[in-house]
Amino acid sequence: MSKLKRICMLSVHGYFDPVPILGATDTGGQVTYVIELSKALAELGIQVDIYTRRFGGRSEVDPVNDDVRVIRIPCGNDEFIRKEDLFPNLDEYVDNMESYIHENGLNYDLIHSHYWDAGYVGRNLADRFKLPFIYTAHSLGAWKKEQMGGNPEEMEELFKFKERIHWENIIFRRATAQTVTTLDGKETYKRLYDFESPHLVTIPPGVDVRRFRPTPTEFSSGIQTPEEFVFALSRIDSNKGLDYLIKAFAKVRKKSTAVLMIGGGSKNPKAHEVDVKRSLTELVDTLDLGDWVTFTGYVPDEDLDTYYREARLFVLPSKYEPFGMTVLEAMACGTPVVATGYGGLRHVLTNGTDSLLVDPSDPEELSSAILDVLTNESLAARLSDAGLKLIEERFSWQSIARQTLAFYEKYA
Repeated sequence: MSKLKRICMLSVHGYFDPVPILGATDTGGQVTYVIELSKALAELGIQVDIYTRRFGGRSEVDPVNDDVRVIRIPCGNDEFIRKEDLFPNLDEYVDNMESYIHENGLNYDLIHSHYWDAGYVGRNLADRFKLPFIYTAHSLGAWKKEQMGGNPEEMEELFKFKERIHWENIIFRRATAQTVTTLDGKETYKRLYDFESPHLVTIPPGVDVRRFRPTPTEFSSGIQTPEEFVFALSRIDSNKGLDYLIKAFAKVRKKSTAVLMIGGGSKNPKAHEVDVKRSLTELVDTLDLGDWVTFTGYVPDEDLDTYYREARLFVLPSKYEPFGMTVLEAMACGTPVVATGYGGLRHVLTNGTDSLLVDPSDPEELSSAILDVLTNESLAARLSDAGLKLIEERFSWQSIARQTLAFYEKYA
């Protein structure tokens, strides 16, 4: 039994609900991470309060379960505010949250902030309440600035990188301890912020193994899928390597009857996504793959496990991928994976044992790996079994919660 009783989680921006509205502005993987980690910590006997911003007439308190609740604290007006524009309101948020905690007689063992806006809030509250301050960045301003390119003045106006990077440097050096999801995260801290610490540890995100599993759940949808297909799922963006995959599939189709299904994309795509999608469909036409490649568009959350489970294999061909949660979700469904060797996955997967890791820009290497899985049943079964074992042992949310709780106890 842990000595810790109640944790304060902070995830200030976006639409934070017990059942997340994924795809809404500023609402994605971080929300899922915080919700699932909190629920798994509750299974270990910890009560968790998740603080976020209140707006749009939303309720003050929303229960997730008996031991986890979302608490919404107002600041600024009652309208949604983009995370990049939220900073001028954060001091008000700190004061209002401090008042709420005092008025309700709440006592916490530590504060765990997610993203830099919550880091700013958590740093101030940790000082006021004399509590350990845990921080998880989820993304880094300097890395995003490096990746975005574009007109520097326009990017600064849109994303306010100077402000963010300034406060990230302060937060890193104030936090009692921090987590990153991959070893690459540590390397990025050092390279872009000249920051390293023995209290910066790697704890990966988890997978909901009760939902993503080899057999359907009662909540699995009944969508129809092709008899034999290769599945890829990602945002429709130029860095996701979907052009690499299409070029490689031109070679696969000559030796296999499997089709390629590319899932993902926004419900209401912006101009950049439309342009990328157009270039991909033109590539499909140029390579005469019209009958072999299908774009599903936006994939509803309830359909994901069915696509993963029914596919012969899952492919993640990104040019660079900080982590790649879709790969772990596919593995949890018992589906073999072929994935990029560039990015965080190379630190957690073993090529040839639980996955095939490739240079996605090499059409021969990528197509050969896909064909190996499609044509070699014993290899596919071996990858599937090893992948399932890896997920169960290291990446279930229950496992991640145990790692996180041990981390908390070290610093609390």
